[in-house]
Amino acid sequence: MRIVFMSTPEIGIPALELLLEKGYDIVGVVTATDKMGGRNMKQLLQSDIKKYAVEKGLWVLQPANLKDPGFLSELRALKADLQIVIAFRMLPEVVWNMPPLGTYNLHSSLLPKYRGAAPINWAIINGEKITGVTSFKLKHEIDTGDVFLQKSLEIGEDETAGELYERIKYLAADVILKTVEHIEKDDVKLSKQEEMQVSLAPKIFKEDCQIRWNVPMQQAYNHIRGLSPFPTAWTTLDGAVFKIFKAKKVVLSPTVKPGEILTDNRSFMHFATTDGYIACEEVQMEGKKRMDIRSFLNGYRIYKD
Repeated sequence: MRIVFMSTPEIGIPALELLLEKGYDIVGVVTATDKMGGRNMKQLLQSDIKKYAVEKGLWVLQPANLKDPGFLSELRALKADLQIVIAFRMLPEVVWNMPPLGTYNLHSSLLPKYRGAAPINWAIINGEKITGVTSFKLKHEIDTGDVFLQKSLEIGEDETAGELYERIKYLAADVILKTVEHIEKDDVKLSKQEEMQVSLAPKIFKEDCQIRWNVPMQQAYNHIRGLSPFPTAWTTLDGAVFKIFKAKKVVLSPTVKPGEILTDNRSFMHFATTDGYIACEEVQMEGKKRMDIRSFLNGYRIYKD
């Protein structure tokens, strides 16, 4: 069976690696175009998937426009039986409807929950205890296709989005492998998504990352861990952006207003919420590097004499 694999970030690598290990014929990898970045935007950056695919000697396509006739011609020439998509782009019908066995997508939630660009982040932000991954057959509307296989996993009480991401990428690889194996055996039974259960996980912007302190402690804590390490929750300190990468809950009745700080200017820095405190553990002041709270307080005085 000839497979075209479409992905861009690192989350797709374990699945691609597993398919190769099991002997599947990956005839092409479609990924994002190279972009300028790094210091002074002078470094040409390749996607994680491209770097892995080149290392393995796979054929790589990097279309800027998925409807470009040249790209479509190259894609058809690969004569894929099946296309697999993990964290790529919204595909036009001319692409997803090309292979005879269809195109299957891997989404990092238990669809129809958390349709959208940031399912891992929003699941934690919203305090979910369970999440998972879903393989489904693509159709027009994003993340709405018929479901084939799902696997769930528990979200740790203190788990960050980055930590959950690391676990999900391996679960995703296992689900993709099982999906491909079933397709190869012509053993696929699809299920419609239940529209009454739909929830959304839209793209996260900077304003979504601002911490609201006038909320319960658990809500603020979920917000911080759901955005760690990227794009990172933030508040303001002396008029500057102050990012919080790691924190813990302090279950004490607050003696100051929400958003106000308790600190000894040496070892701890607590932000008050409506029913407790958030203790900062790893932070980054605007224009400075990320550091632990003791190092930060060693060089920055919260309450100046």
